[in-house]
Amino acid sequence: MKRIVVKVGSSVLTETTSIAKQRMLNLVGLIAEAREKYEVILVSSGAVAAGYTAVQLNRKVPTSKKVLASLGQPILMSSYKKLFDIYDVTISQILLTEEDFDSRVHTQIVQDIIERTLRNDILPIVNENDISTTPEQLFGDNDQLSAHVAHHTGADLLVILSDIDGYYDSNPQDNPNAIIRKTVKKIEDNELEQKHTPNSEFASGGIVTKLKAAKYMLDNGLEMFLCNGYDLSAARDYLLEGVHNKGTLFTTKK
Repeated sequence: MKRIVVKVGSSVLTETTSIAKQRMLNLVGLIAEAREKYEVILVSSGAVAAGYTAVQLNRKVPTSKKVLASLGQPILMSSYKKLFDIYDVTISQILLTEEDFDSRVHTQIVQDIIERTLRNDILPIVNENDISTTPEQLFGDNDQLSAHVAHHTGADLLVILSDIDGYYDSNPQDNPNAIIRKTVKKIEDNELEQKHTPNSEFASGGIVTKLKAAKYMLDNGLEMFLCNGYDLSAARDYLLEGVHNKGTLFTTKK
């Protein structure tokens, strides 16, 4: 059975002051269905945004952001549990930092935990542990975290569900005629120097962090599929039907 990592961003999971229940239910349904075909690891953003649904603190203040994360993580996991219970899927929470991949010992611990979790038919839900850590210990965005999780757990594919349809040949906000690049085999250095443009105030990424994740995957001979998380039809077609209608596939394969 192939192994995949699915990463979902904050903007997909939350509205300004509430959990996006229907979008989360759609995601859970897709993952439950995908688990019949793949071993699935879910990397989920959304803790800070979920915390903000309870208490509106200023996330730009570092300590307040950590408080929001501490509030939001149980809200997020509780929401996931209620929805995955519908499909009789048992979940676990795994919080990681960049330091968990900086030595063989740390990495082996993560690998062993995830392997045993999957072996017992449990869905691991991974997020970055930004509550009791310093900026130097963090990736800073879950796009790159998910790429490292995919590589170090032997996944075949990383699927990033975002608020965009794929990787365009130019900025669609500036160019209405921008076209999605269906397949990308190489990422040039200048592409990684684009402006950092997350579309949500709670998102820590933007297209550049996704391209960095894609480059990491390509450099390790792995594939990444970038598509829309609001409308899961592209992800469903690709994962369950093997049809690439929409979205961008980053691959070194011919």
